[in-house]
Amino acid sequence: MSRIPLAFAATLFGLSVLFAAPGTAQAQEKLTVLLDWFINPDHGPLFVAQERGYFTERGLDVEFIEPADPNLPPKLVAAGQAEIAVSYQPQLHLQVSEGLPITRIGTLVSTPLNSLVVLENGPINSIADLRGKKVGFSVGGFEDAILSAMLEKHGLTLDDIELVNVNFSLSPSLMSGQVDAVIGAFRNFELNQMDIVGQPGRAFFVEEEGVPAYDELILIANRDRLEDPRLPLFLDAVEAGAQYMVNHPDDAWALFIGANPELDDELNRRAWRDTLPRFALRPAALDESRYLRLEEFLHGRGFIENRVALEDYARQLRR
Repeated sequence: MSRIPLAFAATLFGLSVLFAAPGTAQAQEKLTVLLDWFINPDHGPLFVAQERGYFTERGLDVEFIEPADPNLPPKLVAAGQAEIAVSYQPQLHLQVSEGLPITRIGTLVSTPLNSLVVLENGPINSIADLRGKKVGFSVGGFEDAILSAMLEKHGLTLDDIELVNVNFSLSPSLMSGQVDAVIGAFRNFELNQMDIVGQPGRAFFVEEEGVPAYDELILIANRDRLEDPRLPLFLDAVEAGAQYMVNHPDDAWALFIGANPELDDELNRRAWRDTLPRFALRPAALDESRYLRLEEFLHGRGFIENRVALEDYARQLRR
């Protein structure tokens, strides 16, 4: 499995994409999928589908590429330099409102993973205890919107805390005492990472603290290329991968680490276990109200300026 940095994607893939006749896919048609980050258990259904041969059965030759820059995949899909990218629902709303021609076509992880994390044995027992405390973050914007909503539920505002950019060092900054809490910690990774090193954390889940539930990881495609017959075939294969994971979790894990042996460690084993019930069993299915609710939430908090018609940024493709 080739892993080519996205910095070279434009040169390698160019701007042209070949399409099969409507409703069919030629034997072993190439399909490029840009991941959101390095390979990890969040991508389980993709790699299980690959290892089980579900893509091949549907005439697809799928290549997964890890990004050199995680901000690039949506832009490269918009530019026609790849067919599909793994992204995030909140970022989709922002990028579409800014004019990027991308559309959600599927879901990988159908619940939020984002959370506000504190030390389990620390002084923060409630979000209200964050008054006057330091909260670490890695990415501004959406996390500010999330945090403000969570604080409001407990009578606080962003002015009542000190935000500290910890540069993607979430759990280390919390465990070292640099900050009192972190926002943006994925509950399936950071909590396990902290527990493994003997400094367990406690999470406040965003969907329980005033933030609408949303799809964490999604699959996006170019809005102008949704008639590509390879897309629903790809989603069918991902669905088969997700179902196999539920039915055969141990065998699915063996397939995943067989393809990615460097990930066979305690952290990834735990993350796999905790992510398993969160994968979408019907990846192509679209919960329209979920997307409309989050758009309203983000618009109301000034995260996005322009609201967009649902059909322009989220679709349920049909074969």
